[in-house]
Amino acid sequence: MSTRARIAFLKGHGTENDFVIVPDPENTIDLPPAAVAALCDRRAGIGGDGLLHVVRSAAHPEARHMAAEAEWFMDYRNGDGSIAEMCGNGVRVFARYLQRAGHVTEGDIAVATRGGVKAVHIAKDGDVTVGMGRALLPEGDVTVSVGERTWPARNVNMGNPHAVAFVDDLSHAGDLLSSPPFSPAAAYPDGVNVEFVIDRGPRHVALRVHERGAGETRSCGTGACAVAVATARRDGADPAVTGVPATYTVDVPGGTLVITERPDGEIEMTGPAVIVAEGEIDSVWLESATGV
Repeated sequence: MSTRARIAFLKGHGTENDFVIVPDPENTIDLPPAAVAALCDRRAGIGGDGLLHVVRSAAHPEARHMAAEAEWFMDYRNGDGSIAEMCGNGVRVFARYLQRAGHVTEGDIAVATRGGVKAVHIAKDGDVTVGMGRALLPEGDVTVSVGERTWPARNVNMGNPHAVAFVDDLSHAGDLLSSPPFSPAAAYPDGVNVEFVIDRGPRHVALRVHERGAGETRSCGTGACAVAVATARRDGADPAVTGVPATYTVDVPGGTLVITERPDGEIEMTGPAVIVAEGEIDSVWLESATGV
């Protein structure tokens, strides 16, 4: 841990996907998995789905090669302390922090992540847009089930696997405490995020999602992108075929995201990013909580 008595932190969320933010421009704070898990603990810590460690790319060994493209690196950690490549909601909150701290202003910025450099746009109205890359659509029929109901699902990969099922009522997804069974097992050898989707109007859908390893969550950025892609294909609105971008409004339990797929396949996600609090972490508590 740092030798400083206290460590600054902020708390933020994007459509209620929430994060502990630890500014550390020169990468001087050691954050082992136990420390991250303690900070993200909702009862004994600050609480969050993950942690955003804010570091200058040039100061981090995993990001130095991206420093010429992006000054800042999102060293993202899951709530259990494990390292993750990317988090779409997290990038928006990361950008909002950079703006709040005076490191960037409105407009286009680049953020380095373990999943590569991401293009981000901070709009005057406060929303943040993130380039999410392209979707892959593996071939083959897939089904998902809850209780006695079974639905066909669209296999969409956004760097992580998704099964998108269109249902008549979101309550049919059940409690989503356990992973909905899917078939065939070979389609998702490492598990899958399952989205249940209903129509709410033209180019407007709503979802509930079971994220693998986490259960139902309030928001999933890659899941919203997967749903928009699957819905566009269902609607015959493949931008690569029509030459016209396809934009869908996607309601998640924690708010609303707007997803646009361009004719070149690139997907952009737009949504809110909010900083709700800031303060200091007591390093004595953290050392005690983690045994560091």
